[in-house]
Amino acid sequence: MRLALALVCLAAPASGQSLFALPEGCNAYLTVQSASCQVEHYFTCQGDPAGHQRRVSIDDGGVSYVGEIDAETQWINSVHLRAGHSERLAPDATDPASISDLIATGVDTYDFETLSDEIGTTRYVGQDSLTGRQVIIDGVTLDETAYQITAYDGAGDVLWESQGNEFISRDWRMFLSGTSTVTTPNGTFETDDRPVEFIFPGDPGFLSAQPKHGCGVAISSADILKEHANDNL
Repeated sequence: MRLALALVCLAAPASGQSLFALPEGCNAYLTVQSASCQVEHYFTCQGDPAGHQRRVSIDDGGVSYVGEIDAETQWINSVHLRAGHSERLAPDATDPASISDLIATGVDTYDFETLSDEIGTTRYVGQDSLTGRQVIIDGVTLDETAYQITAYDGAGDVLWESQGNEFISRDWRMFLSGTSTVTTPNGTFETDDRPVEFIFPGDPGFLSAQPKHGCGVAISSADILKEHANDNL
């Protein structure tokens, strides 16, 4: 978690700065510009276990999320800047998430908990399934998924629910956001976080700190709700 918090500090907006600066010992391999005024950077760091990778999300207000997943895409550590809390994966999950199972069988169920000093225990229960549809976005081939997930607090009450479609990359072994319907106690909203551009080392826009697509839209009640919903890795 110390590295995650360091990333937040390094990525804070600065006058005239246009590129995201990685900490020493980390190597970025992909930048994704999304439809929802968000740019994300994917990278690995020396000293992390094999197969682990990290992500930073930046919107027009600055860094919104810092996270780490393992080779099975389990949420190892997450820092939610908008909501003001961090989470770490609890040991001994009832049903660990597994991208290997999803690729091999077309379906993966999960039931796990995260621990947070700020908000306590959160339980996540859900399912991912491959729809059988492949899409090509900016030259990158992705597999579409259908998903549903429910988050519960430590007392077993529903915090939020979400369902929709996402994508996986078999090569990068990770999920990419898509379109979703999210329901919270305060209401329901739709999101469209689909990737628009994939940018690689040496390409213009790699490690850019400025989102490009879907920015400048007037704030709505849905935007306010989104700030209080968890960011999925």
